[in-house]
Amino acid sequence: MTTRRNFLKGGSAAVATGIVFCSCGLLQSAHAQQASRQKLPVMVNGKRVKTIDVHAHCLFPEAGKLLGEAGSAPSPVRGADEAVIALDKRLAAMDAQAVDMEVLSINPNWYNRDRDLAGRIVKIQNEKLAELCASKPDRFAAFASLTLQAPDLAVQELETAVKKQGLKGAAIGGNVNGEAFADPKFHPVWAKAEELGVPLFIHPQGIPELNKQLAGNGWLTNAVGYPVETTIALSHMIFEGTFDRFPRLKVIAAHGGGFLPSYADRSDHACLVNPGGCNPNVKLAKQPTEYLKQIYFDSLVFTPEALRHLVAQVGIGQIVLGSDYPFPWQLQPVDHIFASASLSDDDRADILGRTAAKLLDLET
Repeated sequence: MTTRRNFLKGGSAAVATGIVFCSCGLLQSAHAQQASRQKLPVMVNGKRVKTIDVHAHCLFPEAGKLLGEAGSAPSPVRGADEAVIALDKRLAAMDAQAVDMEVLSINPNWYNRDRDLAGRIVKIQNEKLAELCASKPDRFAAFASLTLQAPDLAVQELETAVKKQGLKGAAIGGNVNGEAFADPKFHPVWAKAEELGVPLFIHPQGIPELNKQLAGNGWLTNAVGYPVETTIALSHMIFEGTFDRFPRLKVIAAHGGGFLPSYADRSDHACLVNPGGCNPNVKLAKQPTEYLKQIYFDSLVFTPEALRHLVAQVGIGQIVLGSDYPFPWQLQPVDHIFASASLSDDDRADILGRTAAKLLDLET
């Protein structure tokens, strides 16, 4: 189990396998968290808060086998072996993180497969997700998988997932084989999500076109490529008018929305500086930065200062708890919220679970 304690105890093993950290920052962070370690039930100002992690991953081998080698190859990434849920271990890890509920999702690695194969994969995954959530409804909810490369099928899958399987929305990548979400071909999917009132959780998968530039030390395909992909996806949806066309569409952006919230104000100046780079037929209803206030962002931004800035940019009501479990990006996501001195008790309660509970229609 990839708990904080096991991760830190595995330091020598990490060196042996080639995983070397450039500084002691991780250890310092972990030691700081130790002093404020939260336990279930989590209390804020004397009141119980149900903590809901909207960014937690899982895998089902039955679906992975249909992908062939791509779905069964071992991953060198820490935590990947725990994506296949062993229930007792996962519940123990959640308890150690002070997480009451995980909203599970599966990263879409089937967009480049044909419609029928991808549809079979999605069907297995959604059935398995529904079964798992029904077995532990107090601990798990889930985002459905979609065959997004076939939007008409994705519409059917989303409706089935929400109305018949009890899933809480859908997890999607940052594009579909290089096609931006602002493409009109995807409009029926956004319309269906808007009609059902459920969110779409955008989780990037990488940008193959950048792999050559991102090669080398530092795992830049993830550290840089993933946030860039999310930034591009959201920016297209803003500038192409997708959020104007679907004003009630609910989108949750993983990893704090990538780089967009950190430099969003540049977007307000682009068309002023270069009108020729903007389509005069697309007339946005408001400034580009204003659309960030209708997008939700997970809290996976690592430091109190980064979280303070995210709140200042998008508003406290747009942020939900996220860990990326079982991948050890944020080993104690609840402690991260308590460590942020810029937040009030109400702010903490909202991020920890109240906002997610309303967004996902979950009982608290």
